[in-house]
Amino acid sequence: MKKVVLVLSAICMVAFTSCKEDAAAAIDDSKVAAAADRDANASNFPVIQFDKVDHDFGEILAGTNVETVFNYTNTGKSPLVITDIKSSCGCTIPKDWTREPLAPGASGSFTVKFNGKGANKVSKTVTVTANTEKGRETVRISAFVKPDPNAPKKAVPAASPVIK
Repeated sequence: MKKVVLVLSAICMVAFTSCKEDAAAAIDDSKVAAAADRDANASNFPVIQFDKVDHDFGEILAGTNVETVFNYTNTGKSPLVITDIKSSCGCTIPKDWTREPLAPGASGSFTVKFNGKGANKVSKTVTVTANTEKGRETVRISAFVKPDPNAPKKAVPAASPVIK
């Protein structure tokens, strides 16, 4: 048993001391500088700044189409790329945004159309997917939807008789 331990110890010593090549000599200084630049720029995310994050259409009649424009500016240090804009439901449609990269300091806009569906206070969220630090930014629209006085009245079902 002592011989086995002695042999394994000798093998380990040979294995650990056989690598005499200096690891620091294998480092390429140009690659280290390129990696440092890359890491410094990795934290320079674009920043999207909206002119407003909430828009209230006020009181509208049911079924009335309304729309608003959200303006935004890239206040970051790298190009802003908006990959998608989606709403929380099909009654709200975002459209007309720039799909090309937006340089730092440049501005853009998109339109949000709401078709007036719903009743009373209605709020919808529009999510902007971009290459910002969070990856998703949100804006909201709201309206108070009043029933259309000219709309045909829905028939109220007759009450069923109570059986005793």
